[in-house]
Amino acid sequence: MPHTNQSSAAHDTGQNAGRFEATRWSIVVAAGRGTADSQNAHEALEHLCTAYWYPLYAFVRRQGHSPHDAQDLTQEFFARLLARNFLDDADPAKGRFRSFLLGAVKHFLSDEWDRARAQKRGGGVRPISLDAESAETRYRLEPADESSAEKIYEQRWALALLDEVLKRLRDEFIRDGKEDVFEALKPALTGAKIPPAEIAGRLGVKEGAVRTAVHRLRTRYRDLLRAEIAETVASPAEVDAEMQHLFAALAG
Repeated sequence: MPHTNQSSAAHDTGQNAGRFEATRWSIVVAAGRGTADSQNAHEALEHLCTAYWYPLYAFVRRQGHSPHDAQDLTQEFFARLLARNFLDDADPAKGRFRSFLLGAVKHFLSDEWDRARAQKRGGGVRPISLDAESAETRYRLEPADESSAEKIYEQRWALALLDEVLKRLRDEFIRDGKEDVFEALKPALTGAKIPPAEIAGRLGVKEGAVRTAVHRLRTRYRDLLRAEIAETVASPAEVDAEMQHLFAALAG
């Protein structure tokens, strides 16, 4: 592994990561204003729902619903959200997809579930994929404390976002044929104390190359983190505040 290309392709592709262009949630909000294509907005919303379904499932479970009912409720909610004229609900004043989704599911649980059960699921629209076994396995690992449903939602949202960032970073390394490099360097993102010499020995490179690669990895991770957060807010002014909010949620 040469000194100059530990993650160079990934690093180069992230040079413009700080720029705020049309992102998924901003497209949805723009469509609600009548200034963006509704089909693109629907695809953007579906992607966001697919990426962030588990925090919503955890919220529904913490509200006291059984695993079976929580699975039905979560999937029905997303099916109805994607089937209806969702753009009318994309309030620019709320700004963040996280807030929009929580408000929408609260409304669904309080007012619409009885009607949903009496109708065909999702109005004939295929709901997003929800791994029921994975959902409950993950939920059983949640702390058995008195945390509110909203707190669980916020924490799981932050973790889901970090998972998305890690997936994107791994995919970049895989595209470069360097999955083994990523797996060797990944602990550096979690604060694990692995000596550079150990990583260097595993990869067959010098310690200096490892230190350079770790620095690039962390830089790219931060770029992707901001880019992923940008996908869930409606304006660049909200990115820093959302980042602070999510890390505060993780801190509990």
